[in-house]
Amino acid sequence: MRIATLSIGDELLCGEVLDSNASQIAGRLYDEGLHVLRHLTVADDEEAIAAALRELSCVYDAVVVTGGLGPTPDDLTAASAARAAGTTLEPSPEALAHLARFSDRIPGGLHPANSRQALIPKGSSLIPNPLGTACGFTLRLAAAEFHFLPGVPSEMTRMLEDTVLPALVRKQGGRQGRRTTLKLFGISEAAAAAELSGLLPEGSPVQLAYCVKFPEIHLILRSPAQHGTRLEAAAQAIRVKLGHYIFAQDEQTMDTVLASLLRDSGTSLSLAESCTGGMIAARITAVAGSSAWFLEGAVTYSNGAKTRMLQVPSELIESRGAVSAEVASAMAVGARAASGSDLALSVTGIAGPDGGTPEKPVGTVFIAVADKSSCHVNQYQFQGDRAGVRIVTCFSALDLLRRHLLTLHEASGRR
Repeated sequence: MRIATLSIGDELLCGEVLDSNASQIAGRLYDEGLHVLRHLTVADDEEAIAAALRELSCVYDAVVVTGGLGPTPDDLTAASAARAAGTTLEPSPEALAHLARFSDRIPGGLHPANSRQALIPKGSSLIPNPLGTACGFTLRLAAAEFHFLPGVPSEMTRMLEDTVLPALVRKQGGRQGRRTTLKLFGISEAAAAAELSGLLPEGSPVQLAYCVKFPEIHLILRSPAQHGTRLEAAAQAIRVKLGHYIFAQDEQTMDTVLASLLRDSGTSLSLAESCTGGMIAARITAVAGSSAWFLEGAVTYSNGAKTRMLQVPSELIESRGAVSAEVASAMAVGARAASGSDLALSVTGIAGPDGGTPEKPVGTVFIAVADKSSCHVNQYQFQGDRAGVRIVTCFSALDLLRRHLLTLHEASGRR
């Protein structure tokens, strides 16, 4: 089946909003063995939208359209669809009932302008929207079936999952593709490719693609559905090759994987952050249930805070510098002592753009992990601007903690 997407909105063409909808649609369709062959974006212009619909209707079997279904004058998608189909807009009883139900839940009700969202092209069928006021609709033009969805990402995703994707899968005759993603950190894309050279034989039904999503690298394995066993075998071979560089798979993230390790091992954690300014704590507490193992975090940005809150000796800071292995270690040990946690993680570094020296240039970072018997410190030299250094520092700290927990787990398994 030949499929395209059409995104509508001036904000997309002006660069004010990133078109995440097109990516989301293509990814979910690919999971089901449906391939998007073209993405098209047009402005909020009735003739331009109608022209795009007519063009796509001559080439594709199905088109997923997003945007322009709101209550404002620049929301022209429904009118443009009617224009392209040579028909008129008419009130949908289902859409009117949906708006009435939605209005009852809002203090003061909906604005009268929302009533225009109940107008859909004659001959189309409604796509329910459980999350918002803008119902979508399905309309056939020439040989193509168009599925019109709102531009709000959360609403679009829900309607795609509930209605559009099942319809497309049925039309195709069932799910025809498989995909899995292995997520790497701590190895370059080139190094990973070299390690995996020759892993997949020529003519293999399994395809391997590389995707950099800073600071992660994703290895995406794809195959026809009937070769799912070979896809899993290839994924396992990659796990053997790359080992602990692989930190997650598919929907897992560094944060959720780390949360599982801490929860399953019954290990409590505290933090002491300097150059990351609370970024690590924010990621950790974004995971539901983190209060079961995360005790506290201290953002000790100044030297005085390191001494006052973590008991880092001022003499140590003066002699070794706030950005040093010794101070990172003292911060982790101090955080653990203050909180009573099983583990403590600390970071101190120079994020820039100022503050570097020839001995410690911008990007110099020390990360430490302390447990009841020892404290391990790693030194890093990161490249990039201030934002990039902070992001990769945060991720490196979480990965160091992940590896530490895996080492402890492996050691306990050998005893």
